[in-house]
Amino acid sequence: MSNAPIRAVLADDERLMREQLRSRLTEVWPELEIVAEAKNGLEAVELTREHKPDLVFLDIRMPGLTGVDAARQIAQLPEDDDWLVPEIVFITAYDQYAVEAFEQGVADYVLKPAERERLQLTVARIKKRLAQREAPSADFSDSAPVPLQQLLHKLSGQINPSAKPQYLQWIQATVGQAIQMIPVEDVLFFISDEKYTRVQTAKVEALIRKPIKELVDELDPQLFWQIHRSTLVNARAIDGITRDFRGRQLVGVKGLTEKLEVSRSYTHLFKGM
Repeated sequence: MSNAPIRAVLADDERLMREQLRSRLTEVWPELEIVAEAKNGLEAVELTREHKPDLVFLDIRMPGLTGVDAARQIAQLPEDDDWLVPEIVFITAYDQYAVEAFEQGVADYVLKPAERERLQLTVARIKKRLAQREAPSADFSDSAPVPLQQLLHKLSGQINPSAKPQYLQWIQATVGQAIQMIPVEDVLFFISDEKYTRVQTAKVEALIRKPIKELVDELDPQLFWQIHRSTLVNARAIDGITRDFRGRQLVGVKGLTEKLEVSRSYTHLFKGM
């Protein structure tokens, strides 16, 4: 890993909880630099946008914007060559949120009050994932984690069990001069530019005005994986992973010669491939 300090944003609406977690982190990870603290989800998103940290601690239940909703917005922030979407650690007082998905490596959790031993395990996992970002071609033995949006959908369902998600079944898109209804399962991928999102099926290329950041929340996350800030791909349509001369991962799509670029924040989805 580079010699630059790991930078974090800490978000919890309870001041005492923030102070307690900061104190525990100082004990178990003294070199960690906490660059900002947020009192709610909206502040967490804005502070992440401003400071571009490596890591964000998010209380799951916060007023205005929950930690899960804040994580959704943070995941859609624009990345660049010097900054990737940060690692996420959820803070919760409820053990039922410590679901199996956390153990699959896409995010971690800390139970309130933060215990030193459990926090040490979280720190070890985060350090490993951050090291993997520095060496994306390294061979890690762990199985590939599920996409982040799958975990966020699952957590949303636990927080509000009565609000069962209703995923899009049809896409109303422009094909030439006509409007066409396209079954979602027929879509191979969605890819956006500044104005439109391209909808690609095996037979049709269409356009819609809905951006990727909205589609992420409206499509079944087990079917559509985000592989780039501007790209969602149908997991069933993935034909293989290759690398270009610059070492970037490219997703092959069944039936098409076109390749889809995987941004650095999503290379973990295909490790071992």
